[in-house]
Amino acid sequence: MIRARPGDSRVLPPAIVVTSLDAAEAALAPGLAVTLLSLPGAALSMGAPWWLALIAAAANAFPTTAMIDVIDCAASPGAALAALRAGAKRLVLAPETPARAVIARAAAECGAELLAARPPALRLPPDPFSPRARALIAAWLMTDPRPTR
Repeated sequence: MIRARPGDSRVLPPAIVVTSLDAAEAALAPGLAVTLLSLPGAALSMGAPWWLALIAAAANAFPTTAMIDVIDCAASPGAALAALRAGAKRLVLAPETPARAVIARAAAECGAELLAARPPALRLPPDPFSPRARALIAAWLMTDPRPTR
C-alpha cells in the first residue's frame, strides 16, 4: 500500500468522506491520490478500530492507489487518545479542545499528525458506484490539493 506519511507535506490530496467500505473502494477505484476522511466525530461513534479496519480493507482492495486517511475526533481528547492508541496516524481534533496541547504532544510522540480542521471534502451520494457518484469522484480527484493549515 502506498501511503503518505505524516509530515511529508502540508498539502493533502482531495478528500472524500467515507462512511462504508463501498464508499472507500469507490474513492480509491479511479487510482488517483485521495484522502479518505471519516464523518465528523466518527472516533466517538464508530471508534478508531472500526475506522482502521475499514481503511485496511479498502487499501487491500486497491493496494497501488495512494491514499491518506483521517479520522475525526470532534472535540474529544479521549477519542483522540484512543485513536492514537489504536494506530491512527492522522486525526482531526477541534481547536477549542481543552487538552489539545497534550494531545498534540502525544500525536507527535506517536508519529501522528493532528489537524485543527477538516479539509474540504466531497460527500458521496448513497450509491457510491452509481454513474453520478463515479463522475463526482473523478472530477473531485482531479482538483488541486487543498492546504491543511
